Amino acid sequence: MITVKTVRELRAAVARARSEGKRIGLAPTMGNLHSGHAALITKAAQRADFVVATIFVNPLQFGPNEDLATYPRTLAADQEKLLQAGCHLLFTPTVEEMYPHGMADQTIVSVPSLSEGLCGASRPGHFDGVATVVSKLFNMVQPDLAVFGEKDFQQLAVIRALVRDLNMPIQIIGEPTVRAADGLALSSRNGYLSEEQRAIAPELYRVICQIGDAISKGEQDFNALLDQGKHQLEAAGLRPDYLEIREATSLRPATAEHSDLVILAAVFLGKTRLIDNLHLNREHA
Repeated sequence: MITVKTVRELRAAVARARSEGKRIGLAPTMGNLHSGHAALITKAAQRADFVVATIFVNPLQFGPNEDLATYPRTLAADQEKLLQAGCHLLFTPTVEEMYPHGMADQTIVSVPSLSEGLCGASRPGHFDGVATVVSKLFNMVQPDLAVFGEKDFQQLAVIRALVRDLNMPIQIIGEPTVRAADGLALSSRNGYLSEEQRAIAPELYRVICQIGDAISKGEQDFNALLDQGKHQLEAAGLRPDYLEIREATSLRPATAEHSDLVILAAVFLGKTRLIDNLHLNREHA
């Protein structure tokens, strides 16, 4: 695996691989990698011949009071994990390389509707930052396919719409959420949790699964399920940001008539914000 820092080096390396007839796969990350990220690389390696990973903590997707300055940066350990997972090329640009003309005048890519509500309501501008940096990475690498985690369900929906609407010839692959033994979705932000908080955190997924089980058994009063779920989260010491049942493709509020559903949640545990979801298709339940 080689590591490059400039767009010129990145494009040269990808061009060499493409000239050899190789199919290019991309897995964008913000680093501080865990087994969930490794699964993205493994999936890309199964579907492509040359796997590019990126590590870039993107300032454009952080709000003014979020954890940009403290977001963990662990490049040496990340390089080892990427190598073991089958990555061929790592791109680790600086902010200046990604935004050479500054961020104030940067062209912004915005995906309406899907970016609104849920995490978009709690983190204004976040998905514009995501859509913009992903568009730049897609243009830099021009991959045949790109892999993103399903834990960030709204982000994945935004990226699918971005590729569709801008006619990008890129296959977007969602990789199922990787979980700890107790059900907690793996996240770089889990490292912020104290030992006591870490013991509480799995309640988020337990509540989501409980709602999913009730829906699978025929419960159609979604509001009652959500109210009960919020009370359970609060009783466990989690502060709900949102708990919603949405139609899985449009992310619009679900009704009893919808069959393809996703239960999405975000909670605060101390100062740490955790997200999770459960995709549920009642036609196959």
